[in-house]
Order: sequence, then structure tokens, then C-alpha cells
Amino acid sequence: MTAPPAAAPILLEARALSFYRQDEPVFGPLDFRLHAGEVALVEGDNGSGKTTLLRILAGLLHIDEGELRWRDQPWRREEHLGDTLFLGHHLGLKADLSARENLSVATGLYGVRDGRKVADVLLDIGLAGYEDEPVRRLSAGQKKRAALARLLLLPATLWLLDEPYANLDRTGIELVNRLLAEHAARGGAALVTSHGAVSFLGGAPKRVRMHA
Repeated sequence: MTAPPAAAPILLEARALSFYRQDEPVFGPLDFRLHAGEVALVEGDNGSGKTTLLRILAGLLHIDEGELRWRDQPWRREEHLGDTLFLGHHLGLKADLSARENLSVATGLYGVRDGRKVADVLLDIGLAGYEDEPVRRLSAGQKKRAALARLLLLPATLWLLDEPYANLDRTGIELVNRLLAEHAARGGAALVTSHGAVSFLGGAPKRVRMHA
């Protein structure tokens, strides 16, 4: 499921990508390609820049050196807001809004995947009965599911998932793997960090190794 189909187009390409913090290298130079239908595991020790890489791709940090290309064109974050979806340690949920309300805000900004409805997604993600509960009252696992619901609902092609298995039980882990499999099958791509790599689809053949 993680390997791209034959002749799949390159969606994302990094060429000699580097990032510095206070003039000290965090990672780089880094080269990799991500094809349509491909899921890649970002590997590296703590502090190696895994989260930093995802935040760069999400447009939250700037590139110091090197080049990023999207569909063989220079990467310009402002032109690809709807193409990428970042799920990080901070889940991006408004605590006083319900899961339903949070998703409605997200779809107002980025649109809706064809054939998807908020109510159906909340049922599929395992939040039936909690749709209108303020997020602050949900458990850690339920909050994570509310954030994961954006993956089903929004039409992004590139998923940037930083520790998506955290705070999830076995059923939740299987849910993440299913979402990734379905996303890849329809031509999407994903970069995933995970300390629990054994849970990641049996181990992804595609790996991006971080180094300074």
C-alpha cells in the first residue's frame, strides 16, 4: 500500500533541503521524492528535525537552503493551502467548540472532499454520540479522533502526520492505517513520523532519513 503504482507522478521533491536554528544545522542537506500513492516514514533520532520538516512543508517555517518542488513546479505554500494537511502534536482544535463545529470551520476554509459530509465522517471516525460535546470535555483519544476526522473530510493531497498514533488504542491505530491506505489508493501521499513505527503498516518501504 505504501509503494506507488508504476509510473506514478512525483508530487513532492526535496533537493538539498537544509534548516538551521541559530546558525546551527538542524538537518540537511536532504533529498527525497514522494510519489502519488506513496506513504513515507520520516525517521531520525530525537532532535533530528522530523517535526521541523513537516512544519516547513506545512508553511509554518521557512527553508534556509535547498529547493522544494510540488508537481514539478517550485513550492509556494500560499498557492497550495488546500493541497496539504498538517496534523501535529497540537491538534488545532478550538476547545470550546464541538467536534462538529471544528470540522465546519475547517471545511469553510479548505473545502470538502467529494461525497463527504461532516455527520458521516464523525460516525466513521468513532465519535457517534460526542459530535456536539465541547472538545475540552473529550478524552485525549477522542480529541485525536476529532482531529483525524479532517483527513476524511478535507480534499488535501499531501498529509503531514506528526505522531498520528499518539493517544490512540489499538482500534485507533487500525483507523489511522486504514485512512492512510485509502488515501494512498486514491492517489494521495503522506509523510508520517512515529516513535511506534512497528504500528505503521508493518513498516513502510519508503523512508526519509533525517540527518544533520
